[in-house]
Amino acid sequence: MANHSKFPNLGISIFSAMSALAQQYGAINLAQGFPGFEVSEQLVDLVGTYMRKGVNQYSPMEGVLRLREVISQKQKNLYGISYDVATEVTISAGATEAVFAAISAFVHEGDEVICFEPVFDIYPPAIDFNKGKLIRIKLETPHFHYDWDKVAALVNPKTKLIILNTPHNPTGKILTAIDIEKLVAIVKNTSIVVISDEVYEHMVFDGKSHLSLASHPQLYDRTVVIASLGKVFHCTGWRIGYCLAPKYLTAEIRKVHQFVTFSANTPIQYAMADFLEQQENYLSLSKFFQQKRDFFIAQMSGSAFKFLPTDGSYFLLADYSAISQMSDLEFVKWITQKHAVAAIPVSVFNADGQDDKLIRFCFAKKEQELAEAAKRLCVI
Repeated sequence: MANHSKFPNLGISIFSAMSALAQQYGAINLAQGFPGFEVSEQLVDLVGTYMRKGVNQYSPMEGVLRLREVISQKQKNLYGISYDVATEVTISAGATEAVFAAISAFVHEGDEVICFEPVFDIYPPAIDFNKGKLIRIKLETPHFHYDWDKVAALVNPKTKLIILNTPHNPTGKILTAIDIEKLVAIVKNTSIVVISDEVYEHMVFDGKSHLSLASHPQLYDRTVVIASLGKVFHCTGWRIGYCLAPKYLTAEIRKVHQFVTFSANTPIQYAMADFLEQQENYLSLSKFFQQKRDFFIAQMSGSAFKFLPTDGSYFLLADYSAISQMSDLEFVKWITQKHAVAAIPVSVFNADGQDDKLIRFCFAKKEQELAEAAKRLCVI
């Protein structure tokens, strides 16, 4: 029987491919974006405590009430935004599920969705699944500035969503107050919904601040904020994220969420509520990850790689053009196989495969691992 794939152009992600290659060659995996250090023992103990208390069945579809309350209070404390815990806060099975649910809730066949390229790879398939049309706007190398005039020129009655990611993966670019004001001017008097992927909100460097899009009074009513507790607390495998949006948007997102996962892991939600109440557990992260970024750059100072500035996230882009003219995909395979360090080629984030000789390193690793990776790369 012939296999007629519904999505013939959709294959295995570059993250899975490079992680598999790293495992095959025993390489240090600076490719896939997961922390290489242990989860807090306190948080692990809290999960065990709640498991033993017997909270091991389904949580409410919208999430454990206490976690929603803590998240709502966090948003108010940090950004001055008030979310109703009953109707505007939803716990998801990871941020990816929340992104999929939000896109599915609003995109009809033929609707246009604006994303910025390099674009993180979870957005295009979700748009495709819902028969939307992805409109890509390039953030040009090496500064990755937003061209808001180009955005304004592309907005039309078919534009349903604008998806933003701040800090941005893979570039580390953050949205500034000027960027947000220009966005406000563009969406004013439209029905465009903004999805703001803010999973790296607590990893912002050099004295800069994360600006949540919903904190702007003229964006709040149209913005869906998506965040990740798995990213924040170094436990990406636990798959805990959340979605914040006004009541009328949340109602639509929950219609999808309830039939994708229904609910997230119950004991972990209770544990996260306790851990999240201790603000130092997340307010200390910018300093923590900036030290790792600076450590890795210092260790790589003897190499021919040139690092681009990063405002946030736990990724660095490196220009390798002084080393090789191989394509970035060939280059990351070569350094994985020959030098046992895995990275991600940035061209995969571009629909046209634009290759600027840039690769992405994840520096959310132990210092000894970063030092060893740098040692291997400095000999190239």
